[in-house]
Amino acid sequence: MEIFQNAKAVRLRSHHEKYLLADDDEEAVSQERNGSSKRAKWIVEYVEGANVIRLKSCYGKYLTATNIPFLLGMTGRKVLQTLPRRLDSSVEWEPIREGIQIRLKTRYGNFLRANGGVPPWRNSITHDIPHRTSAQDHVFWDVDIIEIQDDSIARPSPIATREDSEISSRLSKQESLDDTTVCSPPKPDGRTIYYNIADENGDVQNAIEGPNFIFKGSNVDELTQKLEEETGFQGITVCSRNILNGKLYPLRLHLPPNNTTMHVIVVPASSKAARDFATPANPAIT
Repeated sequence: MEIFQNAKAVRLRSHHEKYLLADDDEEAVSQERNGSSKRAKWIVEYVEGANVIRLKSCYGKYLTATNIPFLLGMTGRKVLQTLPRRLDSSVEWEPIREGIQIRLKTRYGNFLRANGGVPPWRNSITHDIPHRTSAQDHVFWDVDIIEIQDDSIARPSPIATREDSEISSRLSKQESLDDTTVCSPPKPDGRTIYYNIADENGDVQNAIEGPNFIFKGSNVDELTQKLEEETGFQGITVCSRNILNGKLYPLRLHLPPNNTTMHVIVVPASSKAARDFATPANPAIT
């Protein structure tokens, strides 16, 4: 709870470097990169005598953990904006601190989760318990304090940890915000990766510039793992396109220097294109 100390309004930033947003239909929630939108602002309400909070959207509705399956047969449940007649445990979230990040747990043991992968998972928000190791980070959130309760700001004590100092510093930087202004998102530390998913033959249909994310890694293996999380495919081959002949070639060695923006093609392991890469006589395909 100390991360929310004196907080009146916050933004929540996911593992995908996207912000938790209240959709303008005033019902759904999602994640987007535009942290300056008023829809990324959540008012914090404290529950007396309990280690839980409520989060209210700009539409005056509460972030709610429902029992509605996100997809039939899947464990994830929908998270919505609601305004119940009686404020019950479905609108209460327990912050669990993990370093300078948090997890938000429901009264039933699930966690607020930001999903990646292909639609309909991409940019969706659910609550459940991630079982795959690669999905564990999806329930971690960074908290940006954008409004405080009063003029006093908690300062670290002489025995405060480095993590406490970082939190206090973040609070101080937000002190000058007024009741209507949401600060612009911080400049990302990393490179922008645009990607498209190839079909059976390695072609990309009707795609000029695909989805993107901020990548902070430094090698092809890390990028491959990140793209597997984003797309939901396993065993992919990450490719680039030769600007001279248009053929695909797998990325094998190092990424371009200086965090240069990249456009890559994801080739699923089950495709003919991926099998062609494994043939020595076919180092590249059209």
